[in-house]
Amino acid sequence: MTAEITPTTGSHSAILSLGVYRPERVVTNEEVCKTIDSTDEWIRTRSGIRSRRFAGPGETSVTMATSAGRKAIAASGLDTEQIDCIIMATSSHYNQTPQAATLVADALGLPGPGSFDLSAGCAGFCHGLAVAADLVRAGSSRHVLVIGVDHMSVGLDMTDRTSAFIFGDGAGAVVVGPSDTPKIGPVVWGSDGGQANAIRQEPSWMDIVNSGDYERPSLRMEGQSVFRWAAFTIGKVAKDALDASGVGVEDLDAFVPHQANQRINELIVRGLKLPETVPVADDIIETANTSAASVPLAMEKMLREGQAPAGGLALLVGFGAGLSYAGQVVRLPEAPVES
Repeated sequence: MTAEITPTTGSHSAILSLGVYRPERVVTNEEVCKTIDSTDEWIRTRSGIRSRRFAGPGETSVTMATSAGRKAIAASGLDTEQIDCIIMATSSHYNQTPQAATLVADALGLPGPGSFDLSAGCAGFCHGLAVAADLVRAGSSRHVLVIGVDHMSVGLDMTDRTSAFIFGDGAGAVVVGPSDTPKIGPVVWGSDGGQANAIRQEPSWMDIVNSGDYERPSLRMEGQSVFRWAAFTIGKVAKDALDASGVGVEDLDAFVPHQANQRINELIVRGLKLPETVPVADDIIETANTSAASVPLAMEKMLREGQAPAGGLALLVGFGAGLSYAGQVVRLPEAPVES
């Protein structure tokens, strides 16, 4: 007789709490323009960015993630022992092993949780949130800590006019747990590997190894290609995420797109025919593009400033390197936000 796997009871899932970390150092456009041929006006006009935060000496993706994670757990009201899995969405943990999630789990004093890193560029947080929601619904985990973090400044060529002004550093974390009602909708995700070269590390680690010469790798980006792809693709992704959850644009309390470029987000908003009453995240103005940290940092700002209500219905969309994307409709956490 063939044994059968006992099904889990399953449950719905929700974002229980949110915590973030923003480095203290503020870097203005004027400072960036000391090493590139540009101006504050040019940067603001084409991206919406006025400033960004750079990590200080001794700060890494692990330290920033630890701070954000600690705040998210505190806001959830849970004990550390109740976190049984940690997912770290990042592209800037600069050691291939051990994984950053395990280091963060140890720093937080979590007693042996499942832990793994997830690399999906700027869409990483939304990918991690989808995985966490599925883990909770399937019964594989009860409380999952999802952290989106990136230490972009250390990987930038500050003389590269196409990318030096775009990125910043930061971390955002949420605790995902069970819920009596669905508060994290189905994910809509995908990728276009045919355009993978549009956002890349150059030179690659293997190029460095094979050449025998050390050249500091840095981020390179084909800005116009990424802009066209995002403007054409992400509006449909956002609409598909709404449809998957059975939610209309008129039902939303907030739209939280990845903070890549304010002009891209304006195009997405127009394509969605988003009512003017629905606030749109604008954290890019002061924080720039923080990659996997972008969406949770933008959520925190909207809640902190009262732009969106606790428990409100929000559409999240992440997109970037890969080229990859992911989006879902969620209920914003009702717990106090730890900034």
